[in-house]
Amino acid sequence: MKQALVLQHMDHDTPGRFLDYFIEDGIRPRSVRLWEGQEIPPLKDFDLMFVLGGAMDVWELEENPWLKGEMQAIREWVAERGKPYIGLCLGHQLLAKALGGEVGLAQESEVGVHEVTVNGAARGHRLFEGLRGSYKVMQWHHAEVKTPPKEATVLAASPRAAVQAIAIDDHALGLQFHAEFSAQTVASWESLPSFMAALERELGAGAYAKVSAEAYPLMPQMGAMARRIYDNLKSASGLVR
Repeated sequence: MKQALVLQHMDHDTPGRFLDYFIEDGIRPRSVRLWEGQEIPPLKDFDLMFVLGGAMDVWELEENPWLKGEMQAIREWVAERGKPYIGLCLGHQLLAKALGGEVGLAQESEVGVHEVTVNGAARGHRLFEGLRGSYKVMQWHHAEVKTPPKEATVLAASPRAAVQAIAIDDHALGLQFHAEFSAQTVASWESLPSFMAALERELGAGAYAKVSAEAYPLMPQMGAMARRIYDNLKSASGLVR
């Protein structure tokens, strides 16, 4: 059975809807809780690296010294081994930083439902095949990729962030937005006081009710986009033949 190495940066964070895709394709996920001091296992044992989001920033190495080792592992996986990679939010920023790009605070944060637009460079790219125009997505970030790595192709942007998706060849993809967030993900926030408080700090009183009311009807379209991205990557990278 193939294995996905899932790098996790905070509690209650999972690959969401991508877990269903993994199981359908006979890929077993193994999560590593980096902030708790768990070590990244030998990379040779895995077929896919899936890097989640987190509240920390890529430059906060003193507070989170394990970030340095994580970026080294990402660099080895993507640049040296050329293996399939998906990075979401922080995982997108770590990919960019690990390969020589620049990450900094965003001029405007994006939290809740926002729109991203696929750009012209994506039209001939296998990882965004079948994606055109604009899509509603889930966002929760305050930092962004300022300068992508020189070998990266930028595939999507938003009015607030010029680098919403990057591809490295046909095997690695970074997404600033949270393609993994499903209806179950959003519903789980209601039982997590820390998430509810964070959402209200971002968007004010009643934030959860507003975000969930906007997000739930859009979940089928969000799921279809995520599925297309995953199917493209598994085909283009040779993850599943």
